[in-house]
Amino acid sequence: MSTDERVLRVGHSPDPDDAFMFYGLASGKVKLEGIIIEHMLEDIQSLNVRALHAELPVTAISAHAYPYVADKYWVMRTGASMGEGYGPVIISRKYRTLGELRGRTVGTPGPLTTATLLFKTFTEGIANVDMPFDGIMDAVDSGRVDAGLLIHEGQITYQSLGYNKVLDFGEFWEKETHGLPLPLGLDVVRKDLGIDLARRLSTGLKESIAFGYAHQDESIPYAMQWGRGIDRELGGKFVKMYVSQLTIDMGDNGRRGLEELFARAHAKGLVPPVPPLDLV
Repeated sequence: MSTDERVLRVGHSPDPDDAFMFYGLASGKVKLEGIIIEHMLEDIQSLNVRALHAELPVTAISAHAYPYVADKYWVMRTGASMGEGYGPVIISRKYRTLGELRGRTVGTPGPLTTATLLFKTFTEGIANVDMPFDGIMDAVDSGRVDAGLLIHEGQITYQSLGYNKVLDFGEFWEKETHGLPLPLGLDVVRKDLGIDLARRLSTGLKESIAFGYAHQDESIPYAMQWGRGIDRELGGKFVKMYVSQLTIDMGDNGRRGLEELFARAHAKGLVPPVPPLDLV
């Protein structure tokens, strides 16, 4: 490393979609002049907690976490994971409707995840208990919880495993908001880096995503290192669900989806108010 190069730590999840997005940068095939990216892979709940303390210059976070860090971070236009008619799913072995779950308990994937925010915003009379996302199916099977709220690959594997779909929040949100995308994850950049560097980093991630799409024979196998029991075909499907055109640039529709999510959650007293969004 030369003396004029700057090392920046970038946090993202060990998930196929995030790995796909960052492949260009991680492989060194997309470069940011004068910047060395140090990748930090942690589960999203841990990255949310780090963001509360502004530990990382650039990081993936749950959309739910942003109201708590809006004074410290800008939202990048690129890097967002948004559901377009699909999203976190409540599943059960025994039950099929939200009505049947009243008075019962759902396993949820962490207090700052967007899935848990959706659960608290749009359900009533159902308890929840937070647990690691990859233990939720086991908790349902063992009877520790009556239903589970699935994120990541579980959204595309639960049917083949024989679970009942109680509610797909992506389908629900699309109807509820007349077609807005459902913001789930964001990439954010710390404001103290300054707007010029923040824009360079956002552009670098955009180029990394474009490289991944242009070189899928490399990027998909790389991403599937974090596939957690799904094959390449399902992995490719999952990646393209959450690395979409809205991920390259969320645009006005993505911004409106974010604003709607924050407004509805704030109206329920679940998050603090969010100032007007400055997308980088």
